[in-house]
Amino acid sequence: MFVSIKRDSEYSSFKIIFYKKYVIMTIKKILIVDDSPIDRHLLSGILTRSGYQVGFANSGEDGVAMSKEGELDLVLMDVVMLGLNGFEATRIIVKDKATMHIPVIICSTKRQPTDKIWGLRQGAKDYVTKPVVAEELLRKISRLN
Repeated sequence: MFVSIKRDSEYSSFKIIFYKKYVIMTIKKILIVDDSPIDRHLLSGILTRSGYQVGFANSGEDGVAMSKEGELDLVLMDVVMLGLNGFEATRIIVKDKATMHIPVIICSTKRQPTDKIWGLRQGAKDYVTKPVVAEELLRKISRLN
């Protein structure tokens, strides 16, 4: 907690103002979890042109493992993948004490409102649909900063 002391000129006394300490997160390292090489390439292009460092995982299992290994700031998670799908992988990442601080944005072709609601209920911070609009994705990432 920060404390600031200000002189109140009207009453010639001092006021103590308390400020809560907030952790400001700066997103730099993003893990793209997607089994499509084309989608990984497109997302990587958007992100690297905007100055982000990008890593890749080809499956939900790899994404969960890599989120535990590296110092990531964000995970972009596809949903439709063989094995562990993106909803399941998101749930694991946000519930694990080692990775719960890493926000997840789901990035999927699944466009139904129920898909978005389900993704957010799994712990995702946001949801974007493919094909990704660069400005929309970057705006959603900047909101997490």
